[in-house]
Amino acid sequence: MVADHQNSGPAGTGVPPAVYKKIRQLEIRTRGIVTNLFAGEYRSNFKGSGMEFSEVREYQFGDDIRSIDWNVSARQGKPFIKVFQEEREQTLMLMIDASGSLWFGSKYPIKYDYAIELSAVLAFSAIKNNDKVGLCIFSDRIERLIPPRKGRTHVLRVLRELFAHQPSERPTNLAMAIDYVNRLLRRRSIVFLISDLEATGFDKSIRILNSKHDLITLLLRDMGELVPPPIGLTHLRDPETGTTQLVDLSSEKVRDRIREHYIRQHADTRDLLKKLQVDSVELFTNQDYVDKLMTFFRKRGKRY
Repeated sequence: MVADHQNSGPAGTGVPPAVYKKIRQLEIRTRGIVTNLFAGEYRSNFKGSGMEFSEVREYQFGDDIRSIDWNVSARQGKPFIKVFQEEREQTLMLMIDASGSLWFGSKYPIKYDYAIELSAVLAFSAIKNNDKVGLCIFSDRIERLIPPRKGRTHVLRVLRELFAHQPSERPTNLAMAIDYVNRLLRRRSIVFLISDLEATGFDKSIRILNSKHDLITLLLRDMGELVPPPIGLTHLRDPETGTTQLVDLSSEKVRDRIREHYIRQHADTRDLLKKLQVDSVELFTNQDYVDKLMTFFRKRGKRY
């Protein structure tokens, strides 16, 4: 029997050719960013989660007596101490919002596509650091879960799932998704929550996640939500419920009302995250994310 290579990507990836082509284009586009910028900032921002045992050696003058291994010392007839080293291996968990509002886009890339590129940069940075990468795609349910593993082939699988995911008009249940990830991750991990956070009732859940893990929230915005075009009578559709409303966008008052709604909503979200001491970066899809993330990482690195 001969394998059909026309319907799959390179051997071992399990990625269809069309999707693999998109992933390769994304990898090439982000390679310089990862190699020259993010990998170093990632390494300096996310240090090992603790210390792990390395070896035992004979006690030397000045060693901490609390490190003495009494079992080995008794067997050898002289004192030996345990030697520890920084535990470098970490886990990066990507939490990607795929609810209806993430499939919105005006003349810029939709928020979900923007999230894919952010995920690629973070995932490739993580594997350069020999860390594990996991993925949780969610809406009002867990859409897809890939447990954390190492390696480029695994990251290709993560990106394949992101590219292959189909849009739906599902609402966001952020508290459910956060609670799920909290139960899933047994040890302290790096968690990037990529979402527009158009949800409520997640305060307690995100506070617990932030206390247990190294949480960073990337808030995705589209300028078309803040500055609707004056295009006259238009049916505005709620992407998470499918409900529509006829509005007159030629009216400056209507456009101002919409803009004020989003400005107030975004301000409330920023205030909540600040109150809960959750690190966050606000990213607009019409802007390059590199400078904003680099500035954030460098400021954050000085705090730790």
